[in-house]
Amino acid sequence: MGCAGSKKKTKPEKSVGLGETTFSPRYSVRAAGSITSVGDLKISPGTFIQFLSQPFTSRYRVIRELGSGQFGKVYLAEHRSTHERRAVKEIEKKRAEKLGGSQSRFISEVEIISRLDHPNIIKIYEMYEDSKRYYIVSELCTGGELFDYITSKGHLSEMLAADIMRQLLSAVNYCHQNHIVHRDLKPENLLLDTPPRDAQPLNIKVIDFGTSCLIAPNQKLKQRLGTAYYIAPEVLGMNYTEKCDVWSCGVILFILLSGAPPFGGQTDEEILKRVKTGKFSFAHESWHTISEAAKSLIRKMLTMDPRQRISAQECLDDEWTRTFCTQQAVTTRSVVLSLNHLKFFTAEQKLKQAFLAFISSQMMTKELEKQLSTSFRAIDKNGDGKLSREELLEAYRQLMPVEEALLTVEKIMSNVDSDHSGYIDYSEFVLATANYTTLLSKSNLEAAFNAFDKDGSGKISAEELRAMLDASGAVNESVWQDLIREADQNGDGEIEFKEFSRLLLQAVAQQGLP
Repeated sequence: MGCAGSKKKTKPEKSVGLGETTFSPRYSVRAAGSITSVGDLKISPGTFIQFLSQPFTSRYRVIRELGSGQFGKVYLAEHRSTHERRAVKEIEKKRAEKLGGSQSRFISEVEIISRLDHPNIIKIYEMYEDSKRYYIVSELCTGGELFDYITSKGHLSEMLAADIMRQLLSAVNYCHQNHIVHRDLKPENLLLDTPPRDAQPLNIKVIDFGTSCLIAPNQKLKQRLGTAYYIAPEVLGMNYTEKCDVWSCGVILFILLSGAPPFGGQTDEEILKRVKTGKFSFAHESWHTISEAAKSLIRKMLTMDPRQRISAQECLDDEWTRTFCTQQAVTTRSVVLSLNHLKFFTAEQKLKQAFLAFISSQMMTKELEKQLSTSFRAIDKNGDGKLSREELLEAYRQLMPVEEALLTVEKIMSNVDSDHSGYIDYSEFVLATANYTTLLSKSNLEAAFNAFDKDGSGKISAEELRAMLDASGAVNESVWQDLIREADQNGDGEIEFKEFSRLLLQAVAQQGLP
């Protein structure tokens, strides 16, 4: 059951199980008190994901049920403070355990997604637990499943298929770079962010990381997981690597272009028998007008020997992907605006960065997020889900002389690359390029302040900052006092709403644009 969109009907789920490796990144990264300076405090996409032992209805109002699945239901809900609409996946503990889905599976799913920072991977906000259920709160995708979109169209043009595949492969490549294998990629686990409209590009989100796991270099996975049409042959042999995801992507591409799977059958047994042979055909008339480049890529993705199968990055670099995927030009107005915002961004105050990161990750409209993700992909030429110096330089060289572009990129890497990874990650890009004139509305400022002001006192204390920004307890007490001083103008050791607003509204002027 996907956690982020409508499921109008119950579908059989043939993939259950736990990853070989479970982990808890928010709670085990550093020893207690090991961060002793403000500069060392890292604000990552998973920073604001909270695991709460209380009813989710304490913070959310249920609007209606969106659908149901094997382990529970999905609801449309509205945050009581921010009024943002979200999807809530409810998991009944007893039912999940009966059907083979242990409780740690769902915690693992949240923790995996909390590590990922990519425009085409679903965003999770919170996880709640009571005595009977888990509730996973995620962003709301309103366009339905890619499965239903393909069914309505029959098959897609190569240009539209290439645009979808580039997004999917970019997300898969990003996961693999971060040593994560999805293991259940299929059109049902790809949601359209918003309803499809003529002449507008589709934006997809990869969901359902319940069977995902960490994989070490040269490690072989053993669990037999996946869905019949899309499962790789080596998974059936229970000896496989991350290349199983590439096989699944190859099956998806085959279906996008032809409307039918490469390995068909009336039963799972028949389908899996054909998967084991690895034999498929382009003989059907639907393939007569499809390019040889597309067929060549599919052959490379559906290569039986995973050692010879191409990687997700090689799929992105393939002739077919580069030829048929039409990326937005960096000279397009929206991309130029993003590049200008990126140029002016500065995060010299860590507390301001943290507050802005919260607002940009929690309160951004779908329209603005779609615009920023499209701009990000236009600059991200190799599709690896992050922006390198070279990609930024290529973009700015189209807008200014080379020497100015070099200086601009170095300034950006210094000001925007907050985790010093050598790249601009997606959340760093969003933080730097969001239109703060719009985002920092009075209602958003009030909602963000209230989220930090947990006791409703009208002031944010050092302890409340710790509760929001340091789930691991790794930050020394002195760091919180230093952060408070960045905004505390009256010297009372806490942050009032007026001080909070003044600190954040500096960002509007610093963007250098209205």
